[in-house]
Amino acid sequence: MDEQVLQTVIIGLSNGLIYALVALGYTLVYGILQLINFAHGEVFMLGSMIALTLLMALGVTPGMDIVTTIVLIVVVLLITMTISAILNVSIERVAYRPLRNAPKLAPLISAIGMSFILQNVGLLWKGPTSLGFLDIIPNTNVLTTIFGLDTVVAVSYKQLFVAAVTIPLLIVLSWFVSKTRQGKAMRATAQDPDTAGLMGIDVNRTIAITFVIAGALAGAAGLVQILYNNTTVWSLGFRFGLNAFTSAVLGGIGNLQGAVLGGIVLGLINAFSDRYLAAQWTNAIVFGVLIAVLVFRPSGLLGQQAADRA
Repeated sequence: MDEQVLQTVIIGLSNGLIYALVALGYTLVYGILQLINFAHGEVFMLGSMIALTLLMALGVTPGMDIVTTIVLIVVVLLITMTISAILNVSIERVAYRPLRNAPKLAPLISAIGMSFILQNVGLLWKGPTSLGFLDIIPNTNVLTTIFGLDTVVAVSYKQLFVAAVTIPLLIVLSWFVSKTRQGKAMRATAQDPDTAGLMGIDVNRTIAITFVIAGALAGAAGLVQILYNNTTVWSLGFRFGLNAFTSAVLGGIGNLQGAVLGGIVLGLINAFSDRYLAAQWTNAIVFGVLIAVLVFRPSGLLGQQAADRA
């Protein structure tokens, strides 16, 4: 395989994994409430700002001892995930729960309004300009060959970091939803909340836990993004949120594996478009592929996990 193609695949996979983390938040909430949480992208944006603030407050700089750097990154990751989870469940409690039995349009408008509120929070907090951060993870290559093959491909420490954070989170989430008691409660609530309540499941608690998990994933994605791209801005949530939402729809919204697949496919499409075509065509190509998938397979690449409700 051509070296340039392999390099493009690695870049696409790295970006796709970040999209997948954010997309999981969309698909989790939609699976439970049949609601598109348009504020989720802004939770991700604030997560990146929180991570940046913590990294600067802890004095994380390039050239620090590797063990110290790893420990501080893990601490920042846990704090960012916690704050983002609290923020997301607070949004559910304030903006969505009172409208639980309202017409579908009401919570949708509330979600859009909450998105604008959080955008302005980011704007007031960090200002209108992009914020940069130093390369505390080297952008140098750690791997240059694939299993001893003649083809040379460069894999950087940053790309390995993206995989090291996102892949375990994706595996743990999949295990949690499929194997744990609370995960079974989430799946039951997604299929029929009324019946789940009659069976003894606390539906409000289950929905709150879903928002906690989605917010934590958004916070993790925010930290990964700031360390991978070294920049954040108040409008970041719209751009990443749109890509993540597209990933969820592409893979089959309501399906966890579909969100991951959609994120990876979207990352690859972005990478190949940027490499071989003009960058301004990327969004047109992404949405062209999305439209084609929805025309020929309306439920997305992997369909929908949750049953449709009457």
